[in-house]
Amino acid sequence: MEIQKNCKCGKEHTFSSEVMIGEGVLKEIPQILKKYNTKKVFFLADKNTYIAAGKAVEEIIKKEEMVVASYIFQADELEPNEVNVGLAIMHYEADCDVIIGVGSGVINDISKIVANVSNKTYIIVATAPSMDGYASATSSMTRNGLKISLPSKCADVIIGDLDVLCEAPMKLMISGLGDMLAKYVSICEWRISALINGEYYCEEIAKLVRSSLKRCVDNAAGLLQRDKEAVKAVFEGLVVCGVAMKYAGISRPASGCEHYMSHVWDMRGAEFGHPVALHGIQCGVATLIIVKMYEKLIEITPDRQRALNYVDEFDYDKWSVVLKEFLGKAADSMIALEAKEQKYNKESHKVRLDFIINHWDEILQIIKEELPSSEALEKLFEQIGAPKSLQEIGVDEAILPLTFEATKDIRDKYVLSRLCWDLGSTGEL
Repeated sequence: MEIQKNCKCGKEHTFSSEVMIGEGVLKEIPQILKKYNTKKVFFLADKNTYIAAGKAVEEIIKKEEMVVASYIFQADELEPNEVNVGLAIMHYEADCDVIIGVGSGVINDISKIVANVSNKTYIIVATAPSMDGYASATSSMTRNGLKISLPSKCADVIIGDLDVLCEAPMKLMISGLGDMLAKYVSICEWRISALINGEYYCEEIAKLVRSSLKRCVDNAAGLLQRDKEAVKAVFEGLVVCGVAMKYAGISRPASGCEHYMSHVWDMRGAEFGHPVALHGIQCGVATLIIVKMYEKLIEITPDRQRALNYVDEFDYDKWSVVLKEFLGKAADSMIALEAKEQKYNKESHKVRLDFIINHWDEILQIIKEELPSSEALEKLFEQIGAPKSLQEIGVDEAILPLTFEATKDIRDKYVLSRLCWDLGSTGEL
């Protein structure tokens, strides 16, 4: 996981968190707490993660005669939003020395915010290899209906006890692998944006992610048997991707257009009550869709005049109305972002378009180097029993075109939907 300090990219990469992965590592918790001179712990879990590992962690702490103040969320489906962050903070006790979160995605995201606000040491005890936020310094939250990444606190200690992780629900393991498979697209789009826009890129970080992804794919068959090496490969990969984001200082190493599609479905779920699947499972399905779209993209020959005509006819005011109807109040924040980003500026588009056309062969080469075939991905999905269609995750196939188009408005990140807009080929794909 180490990268040389004098990296060729010009950044000094640092990561100071302690990562413990192995069988029976929960027993190391007392020593960790003593290292931080802990007298009182604030403990966060939900009713499922409390059963999975929280009760055992609580008992370990109490045996050390440390005080435990805890809050256990009782919701059947815990949402990462203002209400639940507020609940956690309202139950937080200021004289605690250490915050311990026991759980995976939502518990970790909420705990990181509490740790950031309180400026206290934070330990995450993972209960599932389900997402890549364990080692990141951001929290994926829904605020005012919009899916955003909030600055928070990276865990000081990450504990992944394989005895716990291997007992996680299978859908959470498949979710973790789905989140890892998304890295094919994220690295591809990071390279493409670096080429077109001169965005910061680090090949050493990309190598870390690729290596972890390969281990996950090589061991994927073992997930269904709860094989410890397979589970470890996925959990380590997810942690490495969090470290990669920390190294880079941006989310590029771990998320691209496929994550934004998942965010769109989450926002529609929050606004209209539509079904929402686990983040990693949605990312897995979206990855397959995006890979198929890249396969179509490489068959296109860029046409400068067609692209200029497409952009000239694009009416942002009309598109804003469509966004509001499609996403509800979340669209307001996305529309406000455009005032700052100016991604639809026609003069900037002309400059990008000329560069894209002149470097089209290089763009195609990146796509071919980074992405697997959709056929290979489908075989892998079938092997592990992962959903591979929108229908399987409860998303109406009719909204796919708008889902894809909306991804270009979520954040200031150059992804496939923006490249298609630049080429005037969105409708074609």
